[in-house]
Amino acid sequence: MKKTIIQIALLLVIVVLTIFLVRSIMEPVRYTNEKKFRYDLTIQKLKDIRSAEVAYRAVNKHYTGSFDTLINFIKHGEMAIVKMIPDPNDTTFSRSIMDTIGYVAIIDTIFGKRTDFIPDNLKYIPNSEGQVFTLEAGYTEKSKIMIPVFRASALNTQILYGMDEQTIYNEDTKLMVNDLFPGLFVGSMTEASTDGNWE
Repeated sequence: MKKTIIQIALLLVIVVLTIFLVRSIMEPVRYTNEKKFRYDLTIQKLKDIRSAEVAYRAVNKHYTGSFDTLINFIKHGEMAIVKMIPDPNDTTFSRSIMDTIGYVAIIDTIFGKRTDFIPDNLKYIPNSEGQVFTLEAGYTEKSKIMIPVFRASALNTQILYGMDEQTIYNEDTKLMVNDLFPGLFVGSMTEASTDGNWE
């Protein structure tokens, strides 16, 4: 009888240790998979912000640092459809005339094929319980010329909200030691770039 109780106790210890071992192996895998999923969603949002900002600049000659302005532009803005024709008064055929032949809605031009796109949700970081991207716009000087710039960003603490805080802190510390941004961003406030830091 004593032998049977000891065997059952040992079996229970083995089962519990196996569960802990499997959990300790699977936890980093689950974290990595969830991080990739969230990064993919966030990158898509940043690409959408970039597309909207580029269209906004094409119409207004500068970027905007306001999500309200950008969202209103997406919902109600229009882009001109321009046709280039040769200048009839130019015998060298080196000049052309820009002729506006119509207008097309911004939302149809940029996001027309996206059935999942909701303009009002553009500013929200996915899976962050309503946290908002940081959006900046302004000018930077290059060769004595003022160039419009913008930057949209989200920190890992926002992107990975609700996940293991110690792991996020450890990853952010490694990034900052290497002088890298602890999150995702698109654009730059110091360079004429619309690239993302994932590209």
